[in-house]
Amino acid sequence: MLRLLADENLDGNIVRGLTRRVPGVDVVRVQDVGLRGADDPEVLAWAADDDRVVVTHDVATMTRFAYDRVGAGLPMPGVIEILRSTSIGRAIEELAFVVEYHDAGDMADQVLYLPL
Repeated sequence: MLRLLADENLDGNIVRGLTRRVPGVDVVRVQDVGLRGADDPEVLAWAADDDRVVVTHDVATMTRFAYDRVGAGLPMPGVIEILRSTSIGRAIEELAFVVEYHDAGDMADQVLYLPL
């Protein structure tokens, strides 16, 4: 099961719904690990150090910084981008599927967009 880091901009309802839908899911929020207000490269570096896939709504910059890490040969455990137009229910359902049926190796150096 994937370990997740919920970006500061991710709707909290998605995090709460995921934890109800997938008992035992390992998800922490940026705010809970001292990264409130951190820039994307710092969030990605922390996620890489803790082997966590970043879940975000930030399609504008997070993807670019993720691929910058890959291009520089730095570890990038993955990013899941959830489009803001996705309903909360669908976001939870699809994120639960990804978490339950993928492992860290599947997501390494990848950006996945939800909805699928």
